[in-house]
Amino acid sequence: MNLTILASAMRAMLAGKPFPITERPNGDYLAFLGRISPEKRPDRAIEIAARAGMPLKIAAKIGDADRKYWEEIIAPMVDAHDNVEFIGEINEKQKAEFLGNARALLFPVDWPEPFGLVMIEAMACGTPVIAWANGSVPEIVEPGLTGYVVHSLEDAVAAVSKLDRISRGIVRETFEERFTADRMARDYVEIYRGLPGVEAVTMPLPHMLGGHGAHVLHAAE
Repeated sequence: MNLTILASAMRAMLAGKPFPITERPNGDYLAFLGRISPEKRPDRAIEIAARAGMPLKIAAKIGDADRKYWEEIIAPMVDAHDNVEFIGEINEKQKAEFLGNARALLFPVDWPEPFGLVMIEAMACGTPVIAWANGSVPEIVEPGLTGYVVHSLEDAVAAVSKLDRISRGIVRETFEERFTADRMARDYVEIYRGLPGVEAVTMPLPHMLGGHGAHVLHAAE
């Protein structure tokens, strides 16, 4: 895993509070969020939605390097499918509403995704994830619990039909157990504690961890 990308993703999680859970989404659509590019495979998302007979909303940035791909491949597909709506790039506030009201996030990547922050953001909203088994996906999505890991279009379409089996409350609980800033901080402490020449001293840090004592690590003299 690329540690630089992972660190950037974690900083983004620390920058603000997690998205609120949406217990009862008011939208009946599948969501694609990210960037229009060949490796992100928005074409797969369109095909999945078409086969599943569900609306698809695409919220994505089109960079200069991928404009030709958009104009020649994806834009014609959007125009050819009445069930597909291209929204464009959205901000953080819009992102929470967009993900929270979706039946599921489609993450059909075709490359070894090193992290995939959007999957975590969807789970924070209680929204299940249907994702291709590439890169970090099998480490993040727990099949049948927070979504489905798929290997083909057929798998993905079948996963859409099983979304009602997943509890949005459990998706959110899993996010809180595995991906919050507090969990990350505890894991970092455990890693640092295992380094040679490091010792821990417990002292109160009222601004951290709900006011409980925390281990402060420093190099042993």
